[in-house]
Amino acid sequence: MRSFSTFGHEVCTGCLRGQCATLELDMTVCSICEGVGLVRWMDAAGNWVSRPCECQEAEREQKRIAAAQIPARYKDCTLDTFHIYHGADRLLGAALTTARRFVDEYPVDTGGKGLLFTGSMGVGKTHLAVGVLQRLVRERGAKGLFCDYRELLKSIQNSYNPEVRTTELELLKPVFAAEVLVLDDLGAQKPNEWVWDTVALILNTRYNDRQTTIITTNYSDLPAGGGGLSDPERAAREPTLGDRIGDRMLSRLAEMCIQVKMAGKDCRQTEIKRARFG
Repeated sequence: MRSFSTFGHEVCTGCLRGQCATLELDMTVCSICEGVGLVRWMDAAGNWVSRPCECQEAEREQKRIAAAQIPARYKDCTLDTFHIYHGADRLLGAALTTARRFVDEYPVDTGGKGLLFTGSMGVGKTHLAVGVLQRLVRERGAKGLFCDYRELLKSIQNSYNPEVRTTELELLKPVFAAEVLVLDDLGAQKPNEWVWDTVALILNTRYNDRQTTIITTNYSDLPAGGGGLSDPERAAREPTLGDRIGDRMLSRLAEMCIQVKMAGKDCRQTEIKRARFG
């Protein structure tokens, strides 16, 4: 079917004739500006004055949200939808309070600092990180970006393939430029010298530029090595963030971020059980 544009919307001529199988017209036009995008009025001196309609800000907000590349799985994660179940560890309530305060004080009182959410899997670290990102984008007009740590490293490694036209610099440019970056699941990639160098490049660049970085990790923010432990104890202990990204970058994070510890049951497993058994 041919289509034509009206008020910026594509309209199918078949729909107008009732010839389409489904009628899916989007004829929504702003009731304030009637699709013009500007609101005009006459001031006391008789001069016409105009300003952008509020629908234009709503459109810009949606573009900023789209540019943040929040995965579909997390698009409904907001601070208001973060559920603290009955009997939850007090750290969850404290984490939500810290996240809300961070948004309220941004950017004046945060001094370029970000947040470091630590805790076991499924306690809601990514939910809160995305919730903060969404509010900063929507309410503060921040230009944000969600970035999965493991996927970023894989993409950078893939860029070294001569058949891939994307370069490492092109992949890292939006990571460096984002006013607010969510770096999800830091430490998930098995560490080696290349991983440590890449992490150092990302964190140091953002630190020097005083950009806000919000990080989630399943590892405790403790140094590497397990010094003072016996060999059996060292072998049995859980890896730390220091083990995964190096103590030098762990120290950098202490300067860059406000630590937010979280603890509780794995909510993902709870949801799976609920879906299975009702």
